[in-house]
Amino acid sequence: MSYKVSVVIEKDEHGYYAYCPELEGCQSQGDSFDEVMENIREALELYLETMTDEEKKETLSKEILTTTLEVQVA
Repeated sequence: MSYKVSVVIEKDEHGYYAYCPELEGCQSQGDSFDEVMENIREALELYLETMTDEEKKETLSKEILTTTLEVQVA
């Protein structure tokens, strides 16, 4: 079975960091974007294997919306 989950990816001077807001503690890192994507996919698969079907249904039913917002600071 496949699931859609939200993944946040941040880049800093050390590489890339990814985490899933729906799944507390599900995170990974990588030196490149491709590497972090591969690593977070593996982390998600392993995390989901530990959950019951009911836990997956409840946890993954959250809707997370993201956007970019420009703000002005005086």
